[in-house]
Amino acid sequence: MRLTRRQFLYGSGALAASAAMHQAGSHGPAPKFRTQLNTGSLAQFVDPLPIPAIAKPIATRPSPTDASLQLPYYRIAMRQFESNVHRDMKPTRMWGFGAVSEKASRAAISSPGPTFETRSGQGLLVEWANELPEAHFLPIDHNIHGAEVDKPEVRTVVHLHGAKVPPESDGYPEHWFVPGKSAICHYPNRQDAAMLWYHDHALGINRLNVFAGLLGVFIVRDEGEDALDLPKGKYEIPLLLYDRIFDLECQLNYPVSGDAKKPWVPEVFGDAILVNGKLFPYLEVEPRKYRFRVLNGANGRFFHLALPNGIVVHQIGTDQGLLSAPLRADRISLAPGERADVIVDFSGQAGNNLVLKNDFALPVMQFRVARSGSQDTSTVPQTLRPVPKIAESAAIQTRMLSLVEIDDLVQRPVTMLLNNVHWNMPVTENPVLDSTEIWGLVNTTDDAHPIHLHLVRFQILDRRSFDVAAYWTTGQIKYTGPAIPPQASEAGWKDTVRADPAMVTRIVTRFEGFTGRYVWHCHILEHEDNEMMRPFDVVPVR
Repeated sequence: MRLTRRQFLYGSGALAASAAMHQAGSHGPAPKFRTQLNTGSLAQFVDPLPIPAIAKPIATRPSPTDASLQLPYYRIAMRQFESNVHRDMKPTRMWGFGAVSEKASRAAISSPGPTFETRSGQGLLVEWANELPEAHFLPIDHNIHGAEVDKPEVRTVVHLHGAKVPPESDGYPEHWFVPGKSAICHYPNRQDAAMLWYHDHALGINRLNVFAGLLGVFIVRDEGEDALDLPKGKYEIPLLLYDRIFDLECQLNYPVSGDAKKPWVPEVFGDAILVNGKLFPYLEVEPRKYRFRVLNGANGRFFHLALPNGIVVHQIGTDQGLLSAPLRADRISLAPGERADVIVDFSGQAGNNLVLKNDFALPVMQFRVARSGSQDTSTVPQTLRPVPKIAESAAIQTRMLSLVEIDDLVQRPVTMLLNNVHWNMPVTENPVLDSTEIWGLVNTTDDAHPIHLHLVRFQILDRRSFDVAAYWTTGQIKYTGPAIPPQASEAGWKDTVRADPAMVTRIVTRFEGFTGRYVWHCHILEHEDNEMMRPFDVVPVR
């Protein structure tokens, strides 16, 4: 029987045993793997960690909302390229992003793509240009809704994850465009400082496009963060983590099911963990404090990251920016789509080599601490910013929304639903602009699902176990345990929440900024592509 997300989340299954994640069981026949490269046999820490380039605007253009206001304009191309993932591997075909510059008509493509640096309240325009081939190099399942045979193989639309943006710029999954076309998005950036990220969001093939390499970082800054004197400049580094599988030719090897006509698989776990696009990289650091902006960009893997004992690590932020105060952290746990803002103090480690590890002490990357460095004037403040709690009494509506997996051994692929309805059914969630709601995520499955809401930020209220069998029989929720408050690392503003199996996870949010159509979905990309995603409409005040 396949490992459940509960088993994997709490420590079952090593990276090298990725095939075991797809054994025959509740989700059908065992998938057929092409010959897989054993990346664990490669030399570790022989490649330096790449730092994504900073995207630069090439012009200014009028704001869509105020023609008298000129906004920075970027043109970002999506293109196929070859990447050197490891010193001892052949170049790997990937898809990536590149920023066209004032000096060059063609962009230098990379995966992850270039990092955006912007400030709260300072909007910008991005033209996302699809310059990819017309044929996909990963296996499309035409039984998936939105990926039928009458759809073009290669389609893209970019979502800026965590951004408060107008609906036409949000990357709605059906607003895809084909090679040779582009779309301009307006990002007002009217939100607090935070690390956001951008990635493909095309309906039915999102999992393939992201696996191919279409992701990158977008950082918003503000005056409140500036005043804290945190590590900055070359001492602030993004770490984008995601797992991949490679074949013996060092090419991306996306797993498929045992049915050639229905290749979708429920989850993908690779034996190779990449950091900023490199396998087992190293980073040379000084014996001082560093700020790392960590993203879980994996399709389905949960990360549990830890440095050796004695290393001082403080978590200072989460998805939507800074916490109210720093937390001492023994490990950093991230579901797909989640981010963590951490400060690591290497000051007592001069001359040492330190390894960042994931579950089962598996190496991810190495830090090489120099014997000396520049003077460190940065601080870890005792307080970071106010994070006022949203009162439950402020909510004008509470919605109980089910997370469902229906496993019919005849009908494939497995049916995965939110609120027990399909993507193309009428919208059932219509929050009113500037209203507050509580959403109870009723997880009837064996998996933990990272649920992401577009447009809004929210706070986690609690998690509480319930009787799943009684729920399906009566439609009523019978709680079987006390409400459990969120972990301290989850106590700030979030946009992605881990909904644990057989539990009701409650979040509270205010729907503000824009009216229009958005989506909420599971951020395990294989689930999202298989209808575990639903639209919602923010409607005007009547």
